[in-house]
Amino acid sequence: MGIVNIDDELHDQMRKASVVSCRSINAQAAFWIKIGMLCEMNPTVSFNEIVARELRAAGVVPQSVKAA
Repeated sequence: MGIVNIDDELHDQMRKASVVSCRSINAQAAFWIKIGMLCEMNPTVSFNEIVARELRAAGVVPQSVKAA
């Protein structure tokens, strides 16, 4: 484990996103880093497809939201 220096604005955005996502700030940073790396390594795959693939790999079955 190490220390990563980020600017104050990014840290503020990460803090806000962590509240919405119910994650710690560190968990939010790890999520953004992992997803960003996967997006860079798979430029033809959408963000939603990457997240769905990661959910399936974790044993979660994503379901579509039905219109009301």
